[in-house]
Amino acid sequence: MNKQMGWFSWIALGLGFTFLYLPIFILVLYSFNDSKLVTVWGGWTLRWYGELFANDGLMNAARVTLIVAVIASTLATVLGTLAGFALARLGRFKGRTLFSGMILAPLVMPEVITGLSLLLTFVALSVDRGFLTLILAHATFSMCYVAVVVQSRLAGFDLSVEEAAMDLGAKPATVFFRITLPLILPAVVAGWLLSFTLSLDDLVIANFVSGPGSTTLPIKIWSQVRLGVSPEINALSTILIGLVALGAVAASYVQKRRGWGQEA
Repeated sequence: MNKQMGWFSWIALGLGFTFLYLPIFILVLYSFNDSKLVTVWGGWTLRWYGELFANDGLMNAARVTLIVAVIASTLATVLGTLAGFALARLGRFKGRTLFSGMILAPLVMPEVITGLSLLLTFVALSVDRGFLTLILAHATFSMCYVAVVVQSRLAGFDLSVEEAAMDLGAKPATVFFRITLPLILPAVVAGWLLSFTLSLDDLVIANFVSGPGSTTLPIKIWSQVRLGVSPEINALSTILIGLVALGAVAASYVQKRRGWGQEA
C-alpha cells in the first residue's frame, strides 16, 4: 500500500511540475527561434534579444516599471511598517476596527474596484494621470501586504529586549531604530520585495491610473500580445524569468548561509 502511494505521489508531483513549468520552458525555447512565427521552428538565433534592446518602446516601459516599483514599494514599506506597528503595539485603541479594515481592504477587494476608485479619486482631485498617480496607486494596494507581514512578525516579538533598553535610559525613538527595527528587518525586507513584485506584475490598476509617458511593461506587453505574440516578447519574458530565478537562488543561498552561521 505504501509503495502504491509512493508511486502515486511521484506521478502527481511530475504532472504538477509539468503543468507549471512546461509552458515556461516552451516560452524560453521559442525566444531563440529564428522564425517570426511563434508556432514554427526556424532554427536557433539570438537576434531577438538584440532587437529587444533596440526596441525603444519596450525599454522605456521597462524603465518606467522599475522606477515606479522601487519608489512605490519603498513608500508602501514605510507606511505598511508603521501601520503594522500600530496594529501590533497600540492595543484596543478607538477606531482600531475601522483602521484595520481600511488597511486590509485591498487584500480582498477586486483590482477592478480598486483601480476604478483610485481613478475617480484622482479625477475628483484634478490630479493628472502619470507617474505620481501610478506610484500612489501601487503604494496603496501594496501597503496592506507589508502591514500584514510586519504585524505577524511583531506578534511574536520579545518585549523584554525593548524594556531592558528603556530601563537603561534609551528613548522610545532610539529603542525603535536601534532595537526593534533591526530585529524585524527581515519582515520589512520581505514586505518590500513583495510590494516590488506586486508593482512589477500589476496590469489592471495600472490601466486605470497610468497616463501618457507612464506606460508600464505589463501594459506594453498586453497591448502587443493582443495583436500576436512576437519573439521579442518571448525574449523579454525569458530575461525576466532568468532574473527571478537568480533572485530565488540568491535568497536560498543567503538563507542557508545564515542557517550555517547559526549552527556554527
